[in-house]
Amino acid sequence: MSTNWRELFPTKLTFVIFLLYISLFIGQGIFVTASQEANNSYSYNTITVVLFTEILKLIVSASLYCRERNFKNLIQDVRKDSNVMLLYFVPAFLYCLYNNLAFVNLSTFDPTTYYLLLQLRVVITGILFQIIFKKYLTRRQWISLLLLTFGCMLKQVNLNSLYGDTNDDSEAAAVQQASLGSTTAAPPKVSGKNMSGFDFSLSALLILAQTVFSCLAGVYNEYLLKDKGADVNIFVQNVFMYIDSIVCNILILFLNGQLVGAFTAESLRAILRFNVIIIIVNNAAIGIVTSFFLKYMNSIVKTFASALELLFTAILCYFLFAIPIYINTALAIAVVSFAIYLYTQSPVVNTGKVRPLNTISEATLTTQDKRKLLDSDGDTDLEMDIV
Repeated sequence: MSTNWRELFPTKLTFVIFLLYISLFIGQGIFVTASQEANNSYSYNTITVVLFTEILKLIVSASLYCRERNFKNLIQDVRKDSNVMLLYFVPAFLYCLYNNLAFVNLSTFDPTTYYLLLQLRVVITGILFQIIFKKYLTRRQWISLLLLTFGCMLKQVNLNSLYGDTNDDSEAAAVQQASLGSTTAAPPKVSGKNMSGFDFSLSALLILAQTVFSCLAGVYNEYLLKDKGADVNIFVQNVFMYIDSIVCNILILFLNGQLVGAFTAESLRAILRFNVIIIIVNNAAIGIVTSFFLKYMNSIVKTFASALELLFTAILCYFLFAIPIYINTALAIAVVSFAIYLYTQSPVVNTGKVRPLNTISEATLTTQDKRKLLDSDGDTDLEMDIV
């Protein structure tokens, strides 16, 4: 069986977007962890950081739009498609919760465990994908998704209890041995981090909530990009998303009673540091790249891109934070890698009403420009899709 790389990555630019997506998400976990205090807390207001990230995304998206047109055209497009902006409040609110929970959960879990647990979203995403897009997954696709989930669950397995191996060096066994000398029932920590995964506590509930928010936001956002808002310029769609996200984050600050305190000189000084600014810049880049990812690829490929982050995150965390790589972490990564290979044999293709992207400038084409381009290519089927 040959890998259908052309279906996975229709153009060279989509492959570049795929690599950028992985790199930026690896950076998110590492940068956030590096910005924490010795007790794993934050010296800055994390909600304000998310708010500033959304503001930066808005500025970048508007600037990219204005490279081809002007600010007056942007205002006109926003007014013309204001109904689509209202629809974006749904994914904007979900992403707002997801982004804020990322700081909370990364203060509890080490980055490798954090990303492993987030992979539980794969099956949920598959189900939502079928419901919303009516693109039913094949048996091979479901096997690959289930294998991916199984690979993530391997991190929890105590190989010593399964095989009676006294030399078991799995993470679960190390956790169990550490527990024997402890008089408390609390899960063992490495540098104050929970490395044992789910422990039926509030932290498990929060990361489960983040997983669900990620699935709902990702699939619904793809639906807007490829269906309801397919004829809207992608940068205008981003402007809609980030305006709505800014409103949602301001609302959260207000409900927490932090709206005034978040912008004092002391609070701003805590944010205007290199290790916090790099989080804002990195997360802003994630938002821009994700919009291209979902518009020109799909949510299923997105989940596998997230899975690839595991390998590189584990290696980098080992060198940067001295977080050990146990045998079941290595096995989990191996199973996930095989699931990715299996998926490439029969990838989900969902272009919706969107033409494959070859250059960034094509993203600013109007509907009329797209029709002309399609006419020149003689692609009548795609023209029907856009109409």
